Amino acid sequence: MTKEANPAGTPDHGADGSGTPVGRRVVLGMLAAGAAGVAAAPLLQRAWDDTLGAAAQQDPTGLSGLLPGGGGFRYYSVTGPVPDKDEHTYRLTVDGLVRHRAAYRLADLRALPQTRVVRDVQCVTGWRVPHTPFEGVRLSHLLDAAGVRPEARAVRFTCFDGAYSESLTLEQARRHDVLVALRMQDAPLAHAHGGPVRLYVAPMYFYKSAKWLSGITVTDHVLPGYWENLGYDVDAWVGRSNGRDDAPTT
Repeated sequence: MTKEANPAGTPDHGADGSGTPVGRRVVLGMLAAGAAGVAAAPLLQRAWDDTLGAAAQQDPTGLSGLLPGGGGFRYYSVTGPVPDKDEHTYRLTVDGLVRHRAAYRLADLRALPQTRVVRDVQCVTGWRVPHTPFEGVRLSHLLDAAGVRPEARAVRFTCFDGAYSESLTLEQARRHDVLVALRMQDAPLAHAHGGPVRLYVAPMYFYKSAKWLSGITVTDHVLPGYWENLGYDVDAWVGRSNGRDDAPTT
């Protein structure tokens, strides 16, 4: 059996000059397969997200949240099935202590200036997804458009799962790295990741980044959210709350 030479005219050996030779056709085949895999990766990732999301939707025990998702994420829902929202059915309301109430469709949110933030996603339970890009509208932009009243001190967030809620102080809500997010990891937010729109609070543990966001209500005091009512810290700064000291390097 003859060996196929590489372009330099020498046989294809291992790094130490020994081992099984690899022919050019094999190498080209491997490269082609790798390229196909890279091209298919977003579709496979979305299919994996949808599969795990569907499993979590039908799991009343919450144990499906222990399953690893794509890219290291875990899937949590505090209710049973959560309805899908799309271009026709999604609305985000802004109300409370504001001068101008509003209701945004997806198209409205996409038409506003978009901000991209790349940070580590850190869950209070310990898992972490480094360097995760989120894109969306700065929450401060929506608050400014609504005209916050002088007596306002906080913002409450509600979700279309019908159960989850969260809050931030007004100062926290106006940070440049707090988004009403429409995209994650350079793709539209999947339903399993809280899409089509979720809150993203970059400097805090991930439970503050409420999924399936449907309402923004400006209030005169902080109303503890779902997990805060079960003992988690209201101010959930990564590495400086919930008895943890694990702030990542960003």
